[in-house]
Amino acid sequence: QVQLVESGGGLVQAGDSLRLSCSVSGRTFSSLTMAWFRQAPGKVRDYVAHISWTGSSTHYVDSVKGRFTISRDNAKNTVYLQMNSLKPEDTAVYYCAAKDRWRSEYDYWGQGTQVTVSS
Repeated sequence: QVQLVESGGGLVQAGDSLRLSCSVSGRTFSSLTMAWFRQAPGKVRDYVAHISWTGSSTHYVDSVKGRFTISRDNAKNTVYLQMNSLKPEDTAVYYCAAKDRWRSEYDYWGQGTQVTVSS
């Protein structure tokens, strides 16, 4: 059974940085495409970024480009989301997700970690 466990959320001020981590077990991590999503209060869950199974390709939603960086360490079975220049509108529960690289949908999800950015 695939398990994804996020950590690193918290309460910060606008302009601060946070790094989220997601540890994966139960599957060959290096074969998984990994992504981060987020869900703000009263809103649907939105895509933030993803990284290919090799780590050679990344993609971001426009609102975080230049501020967030997704990366992975296949030796540690962990994916990261470095978030810089945080804004109050980044406040959300952040979810880690995984899929086999040939799948179109994300099949595996973490429990989420809260990020709150005060103004």
